[in-house]
Amino acid sequence: MQLAVFGGSFDPVHIAHEAIVNEAIKELDIDKLVVVPTYLNPFKNSFHLEPIVRKELLEKVFYNNHKVYISDYEIKQNRAVYSIETIKYLKNLYKPSKIYLIIGADNIKDLNKWNSIEELKSLVNFVVASRDGFINNDFIKFKNLKVDINISSTILRDKIDLNFIPIQIKEDIICLQRNKKVNS
Repeated sequence: MQLAVFGGSFDPVHIAHEAIVNEAIKELDIDKLVVVPTYLNPFKNSFHLEPIVRKELLEKVFYNNHKVYISDYEIKQNRAVYSIETIKYLKNLYKPSKIYLIIGADNIKDLNKWNSIEELKSLVNFVVASRDGFINNDFIKFKNLKVDINISSTILRDKIDLNFIPIQIKEDIICLQRNKKVNS
């Protein structure tokens, strides 16, 4: 079995995340793609949407894709979880012959800051999803997925633009935004 892992905050999930998953399934020789929403990104100190809500939104977006599994492993830890821990858990669970770890191009510059990065490099093949404005010399060292949708969850949190929200969850995002305004 060959496995791809795509982790992140997905806060909120957007069309670039959806495109990355679809491109990975098309371009990588994999049997399963595990999407792993964080409880809390180790480089951040808070989240916008509750972890379980982000997981449920991801499940809606990828409901019809039989190769995609949404893992609640990190959410169940109820804390920030390093990628090395998740990869070891998934390696033990699935016993794959190969693991691809999909990251956004914006993460390349900080890879040296990741916990146990050398061990992680020995366990996975990094795959980088391209993003306009984030190409550098390190980019060419990795297998690439051409996506180039110029959006980030950070920008969407500041101003929700439904053009960047997957159709399967647009109503959910509208309701979440409405409830947030009511509760503010």
